[in-house]
Amino acid sequence: MKKLIRAAALVFLFGSIGYYLWTGFTRPVEEGFEFLAWVGPQMIAPIIALTVVPIVFAFSGDSVVAAFSGRNSAAFRDGLVGVGTVVSTRPTGMTLNDQPEVRIELMVEGADGMPFPSYARAVVPVTDLAMLRPGTLLPVRYLPGRTDKVELDRSGDMTKVQSAMNEAMIRQGVTTRENLEIAERGVAAEAVVRSLEVPGEIRDGNPKVAIGLAVTRPDGSGFTTVVEKFLPPRAVQHVQVGRVVKVHYLPQNESVLVLTLPANA
Repeated sequence: MKKLIRAAALVFLFGSIGYYLWTGFTRPVEEGFEFLAWVGPQMIAPIIALTVVPIVFAFSGDSVVAAFSGRNSAAFRDGLVGVGTVVSTRPTGMTLNDQPEVRIELMVEGADGMPFPSYARAVVPVTDLAMLRPGTLLPVRYLPGRTDKVELDRSGDMTKVQSAMNEAMIRQGVTTRENLEIAERGVAAEAVVRSLEVPGEIRDGNPKVAIGLAVTRPDGSGFTTVVEKFLPPRAVQHVQVGRVVKVHYLPQNESVLVLTLPANA
């Protein structure tokens, strides 16, 4: 549909310009008044076309259509789900209801674990621009044969998105399948960070931390434990001493405990 609309706009543009030129060259006028051949109602169509065509191309862009519909474009709707890490952002110069369109440079990790550089365009509320800082993780849709461009995932399918995020974190060494199972089936509780040590070991750019926790069970009783994890640098601020974090643990083995931190901590 987008291609059809744009094609119709271009046909209108070139047709109106062609008609204007044909009228100017063939219209009979008195000698000395040749300029009048180029003035008249035939000017209306080209003026309208030159105004309408840029608007049609702007508002038929994938990011604008997605902003209006809340869905991915037809080409990406059934694309694979990957995890994109924001590298940088810049405005494209276009706005929609005073909300800027931005070009987001990404390093995307595909469903097969292979990374590739790409970009996405999106209309983003001004209040949300700060969230697109470098290092932010975003679920994206991509086409295996056209990885130069992706779209932010708008499907609302949190099962697929969470699965893609989990697989990416497993490959990065941030978590394990065992930890994910504990997070899914373990007892949910809250804990206060009592201590934080950084032994100095780093894996894939993620430092290892030893976090001392005072956990409060759902019945109000408590226990203490120490959890060792490799955390992305952006997440370390969320496990500072005194912070309250959400955890999951196994009742039969409380020493096996998993922290639940936001992906974009």
